[in-house]
Amino acid sequence: CLLPIARVRRMAVRATAAMASVRRLPLAMTASQRVRSMRIASRASDLVGNTPLLKMNKVTDGCVGTIVAKMESLGPCSSVKDRLGRAMIDEAEKAGVITPGKTVLVEPTSGNTGIALAFIARERGYRCILTMPETMSVERRMMLLALGCEVVLTPKETAVVGALAKAHEIVASLGGDGYMLQQFENPANAKVHRHTTGPEIWADTDGKVDVFVSGVGTGGTVTGVSQYIKGKCPTPCDGCTSICAPRSASLMTVAVEPMEQMLLTAAKGGEKIGEQGPHKIQGMGAGLVPQVLDLDLVNEVVPIHSEEAMAMASRMWLEEGLPVGVSAGAIMSAAVKVMSRPEMAGKLCVAIVPSFGERYFTHPMFAPIHEQAAGLKKQPLPPPFDNREYGFETERG
Repeated sequence: CLLPIARVRRMAVRATAAMASVRRLPLAMTASQRVRSMRIASRASDLVGNTPLLKMNKVTDGCVGTIVAKMESLGPCSSVKDRLGRAMIDEAEKAGVITPGKTVLVEPTSGNTGIALAFIARERGYRCILTMPETMSVERRMMLLALGCEVVLTPKETAVVGALAKAHEIVASLGGDGYMLQQFENPANAKVHRHTTGPEIWADTDGKVDVFVSGVGTGGTVTGVSQYIKGKCPTPCDGCTSICAPRSASLMTVAVEPMEQMLLTAAKGGEKIGEQGPHKIQGMGAGLVPQVLDLDLVNEVVPIHSEEAMAMASRMWLEEGLPVGVSAGAIMSAAVKVMSRPEMAGKLCVAIVPSFGERYFTHPMFAPIHEQAAGLKKQPLPPPFDNREYGFETERG
């Protein structure tokens, strides 16, 4: 049967409108252009950033406010340092001071910055040499070696200071081909968090963040995020006209450091607690006050002992189901302490989870788990299997 002419006309109008709304792709579009139109990343470093927030539900007993974790452990190489590695190389390439295939990148690192640099160096064609204290986990060393990086270990007693001295020696030995990105001094460090991490936190909390808690390794995360939210950028500041408009000058910035190495507390005029020296919180407490760190933006420094950090990290594994490292345990411990204060009732805290826990399995925190895993024994199978074929004494085991 025939459709009424009025209905046919309405259908034709809708079809015409639908066709007009379709985005016509150019016939000469290249394969790479089609990939970009499908939201497929062109290279691994394009996956850096835009990490989610996750509400903590079980490790926050005693808190009167809410704690959410900024899951930097979900980056392409599983740490907050992915942002820094990419930013420093991007800025150096933009400035024309490094060249793929010619420049040798040399950097002192406690591990995660090195991993970030190693994966981007591999992506773009740089030789990479990293110096690090001998206390860094075997998993971190293996990651670096698997990415084709050269690793030089330095004495644990000298922490990052010794690794820095060794890196300078290596650069000098390379003549004009060596280049040190200087994560502790590089302005790209705070800048990347000012331009990415800070805006992400502000947008994802709808501007309602009251407290920001971060560990301090190089100082870039705590400085850059605070600069963006508090609207206090350095002078001069590259590209900061819109970035550094004041958003929440009342943001409480909390820096976390190992209780065994309270340099930031001392720099803020506080007293050190207990014996000072080596600690077990990899990724923070580098044995120096970083040049990148702006202590004026820090409202409070909270020291956390290595044992307390390991206990909280274990709780995050077992209670929240989150595989995290010891530094995340330190940061979450500090966040819980702060958010348990009466004045924090109803407030929102964002705490950084800096890295994924699997690369810490040789850390002392996992010694009992390692022993348990090594002691597991195979079990006999039920009928009709003959367990003698599998090394058991009898048919049933």
